[in-house]
Amino acid sequence: MNNADMRNVDMKKDDMKLSLHLAELRKRLFLILLMLAVTMAGGLWIATDLVNYLQTLAPASAISWHAFSPWDSIRVYMQAAFLCSVAVSMPFTLYQLWAFVRPGLRREERSAALRYIPLATVLFAAGLIFAYFVVFRSAFRFAATLNDRMEMTETYGTAQYFSFMFSILLPVSLIFELPAVLMFLTKLRLIRPAFLRKYRRHAYLGLIAVSTFIAPPDFVSNLLIAAPLLLLFELSVMLSSFIHRRQLLHDLASESAIGDLGSPQMQSG
Repeated sequence: MNNADMRNVDMKKDDMKLSLHLAELRKRLFLILLMLAVTMAGGLWIATDLVNYLQTLAPASAISWHAFSPWDSIRVYMQAAFLCSVAVSMPFTLYQLWAFVRPGLRREERSAALRYIPLATVLFAAGLIFAYFVVFRSAFRFAATLNDRMEMTETYGTAQYFSFMFSILLPVSLIFELPAVLMFLTKLRLIRPAFLRKYRRHAYLGLIAVSTFIAPPDFVSNLLIAAPLLLLFELSVMLSSFIHRRQLLHDLASESAIGDLGSPQMQSG
């Protein structure tokens, strides 16, 4: 077989591998979408109770509700169901992502990466709590203060209020996944702590930009939201460093064991 034939065979093998990867990716995405659809159905069942409960909490408890369109109630109903769907299906989604990259992992990396799923779920829940009780309420208070200064009568539509709230809850909750994501990528040896430290200023700038986008345009609120995000990044760097050190120690131990097996004493034994 000449070189041209060998290259053609290699290209065909690469194409087959790519096709298998794409097929596996389609399978995982289909399962994720199927789970979202199933949990969305469950979310539709509890959406009304969730909206009613949120209406009893401040600041919603002091608001007179209005529907400016016949579709407002349906819009809020679907948004609440979707939020429930994302929250409930998060562990399954993370598992499917882990299952997709599992063939390329070593045995110890597979078990370690799988353990990040509960952590990511807890972080998502913590993000939801922080987003509602800190970010959303801070944004609402700022808007109410500004309306009062401009002598505007506050008449809130149900759809507008909940759309504003849900547009804050989901992004902030996903940002809280940062430590788990960076730990996972470090475990896969795709990033290193040195890389995170090198681009720390860029990460800070991006997180501050995100906090400015989702927070009210005043310094106190921006600081209140940006500070936890920056702390999350620093926590991610610390955890990434811890994982990287353990990897280096493991690699050194493996190399030492291989060296001992190849030593003349071991061979003579």
